[in-house]
Amino acid sequence: MENVYFDNTVPKSQNTGISIACTTAPGGYHPLHWHEELEILFPLNGTADITIEGKKFQLLKKHMLVIESRKVHNTYIYDKVSMFVSIHVSRKHMRQYLPDIDSYRIHCTPEYASDGQFPTYRGICELLENLTRLYIEEPITYRMEADGLVLQILSRLIRFFSVKQSSLPADGNRLGDSLAMERIRDVITYVENHFREPVTLDDITGLLGLGKEYFCRFFRKNMGMSFLTYLNEVRLAHTYEDLLNTNAPISEIMEANGFTNQKLFNSSFKTLYGCTPSSIRRENVKPPSST
Repeated sequence: MENVYFDNTVPKSQNTGISIACTTAPGGYHPLHWHEELEILFPLNGTADITIEGKKFQLLKKHMLVIESRKVHNTYIYDKVSMFVSIHVSRKHMRQYLPDIDSYRIHCTPEYASDGQFPTYRGICELLENLTRLYIEEPITYRMEADGLVLQILSRLIRFFSVKQSSLPADGNRLGDSLAMERIRDVITYVENHFREPVTLDDITGLLGLGKEYFCRFFRKNMGMSFLTYLNEVRLAHTYEDLLNTNAPISEIMEANGFTNQKLFNSSFKTLYGCTPSSIRRENVKPPSST
C-alpha cells in the first residue's frame, strides 16, 4: 500500500474497494511511489507533471489521468499548493462487475486521448466535476451517489480507454520488465519504511539478492537516477513537509528525516527545490519548475 506524501485526505467513501478523497499537496517534487489500487487523479487547480515508469505527462486543472495499479510514479507540482480529487479502486472490487478485469489495462491521460476519444474523455471529466460538487455538499446519500459516479467513470474507462492484454503484441521483454518493476517496487517500499534510518547499498542488495555494481546499473537504467539520489529525494520531500507544518529547528528536522551531513543536505535541498530550507519558512518561496 502506498505511503502518500503530504496527504491530508479525508476519505468520504471506503466501500470495500472504492476510496474517494480530496488531497492537498504543497508545490515541489513528490517522490516515486506505487500502490496496489488503480488511481484516478483530477486536479482542481494548478499544473502538475506525473511521471509513470519513466514517461512524463502534464496534468492541467480539471483534466483527468489514470495511474494503473502497481505502476511506479512520481509527481512535480508547479503551484504553491494544489488540491486533487484522488480515487483509488481495488481490482478485487472491480471483479464483481467484470471478472476478467485483470486482463485489461487502462491507458488514459490527456495526451493519450485521440480525437475520437476526446468527447468521452471530457464526459469523464464532467462526471469528476459532479463528484467534486457532491464531495463538498455531502448529502446523506453521498456514498451511494459517489460510488455510482465512480462506477460510471470506470465503465467508460474500460469501454473506451482499455486494452486487453491478450490482444497486445507479443513482447519477449515483458517478463523481464515485470521482474524489474517488481524489484523497483520492493526498493521503494523498503525506502518508504526506513528512510529515517541509515540505509546502505548492502541493505538494498541484500533485500534483492543482487550485487552492488549490478544493482546500481539496474536502478539507474530503470529510474533514470542513482539510488542515493532517490533516497535523498524521499528524505527531502518529508523534510519539506516538516518545514511547512512544524516549528522544529531545521537541524532537528534534517536529522529526523535521515540526513547526517549538513553540507549534503543543504546542497541537495537547493538543487531539488531551488531555495534554502530557511527560505521555505521565511519567505514561503515557491519551488521552480523541474528540469
